[in-house]
Amino acid sequence: MKLIAIAGPSGSGKTTLVKAVMAMLINLAFSISCTTRSKRGDEAEGKNYFFISSEEFKRKIGAGEFAEWQEVYEGGFYGTLKSEIARISEEGKNVIFDIDVEGAINLKKVYGPDLLTIIVLPPSHSELVKRLESRGSETKESLAIRLAKAGQEAAKASEFDKMVYNDDLNEAVTQLKNIIVEFTESSD
Repeated sequence: MKLIAIAGPSGSGKTTLVKAVMAMLINLAFSISCTTRSKRGDEAEGKNYFFISSEEFKRKIGAGEFAEWQEVYEGGFYGTLKSEIARISEEGKNVIFDIDVEGAINLKKVYGPDLLTIIVLPPSHSELVKRLESRGSETKESLAIRLAKAGQEAAKASEFDKMVYNDDLNEAVTQLKNIIVEFTESSD
């Protein structure tokens, strides 16, 4: 089993890329993260995330149930359950994570060379603003917070194994797929 962490700023397109690559590669399974944030649009419990309360999240931290976790935004916790990684391993598949930048860095500390970290970056700041605004879910304040965090996250790109610029979606999907295939098909 190999692990692939796809990370990037909010609005970089990492979720779109993960979905596209998963539709092409059958040896991958998606690790469903826990979050305390509210559902967006058509997100579904147990498919996109496990949506839990802050109290339940903190209980899981205390019980050591997370491989990694972060308070990504104030009061907004995200984490990767050890049980999710075990579930996918039992299926005989490689694990793919759609995760925040700090989460990917923390997973790398735990899994070392068994984990490939890939950061997805938008082509420009103005394109990132456009993508976040088009969601229709951001207030002026939350947009400012996400943009500030995006700058901090992009500054950590050198800590990742690979980088994908999501300017042209088809090219980014192809590049990401090729990176994943090379990693999963290499011998340990």
